[in-house]
Amino acid sequence: MKGRAMKWINYNHLYYFWTVAREGSVVRAAQELMVSQPTVSIQLKELETSLGHRLFDRVGRRLLLTDDGKIAFNYANEIFSLGRDLINALDKQPAHRPLKLAVGIVDVIPKRMVHHLLEPALDLKPPVRLICREDKGDRLLADLAARRLDVVISDAPIGTGIHTRAHNHLLVDCGVSFLATRALATKYRRGFPRSLNAAPLLLPSDHTAVRQALNAWLDSARIHPTVVGEFDDTALMLSIGQHGTGIFPFPSVVERQALKEFNLALVGRTQSARERFYAISLEESPRHPAVAAICATAKTPAQR
Repeated sequence: MKGRAMKWINYNHLYYFWTVAREGSVVRAAQELMVSQPTVSIQLKELETSLGHRLFDRVGRRLLLTDDGKIAFNYANEIFSLGRDLINALDKQPAHRPLKLAVGIVDVIPKRMVHHLLEPALDLKPPVRLICREDKGDRLLADLAARRLDVVISDAPIGTGIHTRAHNHLLVDCGVSFLATRALATKYRRGFPRSLNAAPLLLPSDHTAVRQALNAWLDSARIHPTVVGEFDDTALMLSIGQHGTGIFPFPSVVERQALKEFNLALVGRTQSARERFYAISLEESPRHPAVAAICATAKTPAQR
């Protein structure tokens, strides 16, 4: 009796699919892969034909994974992660070559905070070769799963809905400081935090963890500031704040450095709204020396 014919996957097709799923569009995937858009579309169609399942639905200009596509994407993450493991296992780097550390940084984290979190790795001897990539959290986690990154620095832990086996290491849990130019700080410091009522505030975007914490704190305290700006990029928020446009929040753990470096003044602090920063790694006990140095600062439950 003849057995069923085995289906074989074209891994080049699978890689194109995986890239489209990560980038969210054929256009961006073609740019990433440095090929034409029709080439990407043909590869996707051939993969769907060989698997016998539709992997994407088109909604407007966006491509959304179908249920079958989500299954395929999760397996592709595992497949390319194993491929990266194979390369790492066989790649014997010369001793004189510096250790490379590829870090993904969620783009809403203040640069001064990133520097603070990476300091344990930067202090290693011999020094590491640091490669930093800023992006949205979901894309960075996909690259972490594919071993294109060694660690992700995030303002939120990896959620249960993310199909990536990874571990959260809480590095910092601190209050929030409100900073401004000296003129604004002098005007609004007295009576803080009630002084924030109707005060001009610059805030991170709604989707950020710190914005949600600040909203909850302001609501509970019945404080209603005038929000004059909302930002995905905290560097831009800081730059505009330096020109006296408004008061803005900053992690208290690096408040002193920010005051000195950017010639700002303190309006006030709160411990009721918290900022938390995490290192997310694929291993619970990271073997990469630089990742291990970063995660060694992780707080125990008693310290939180």
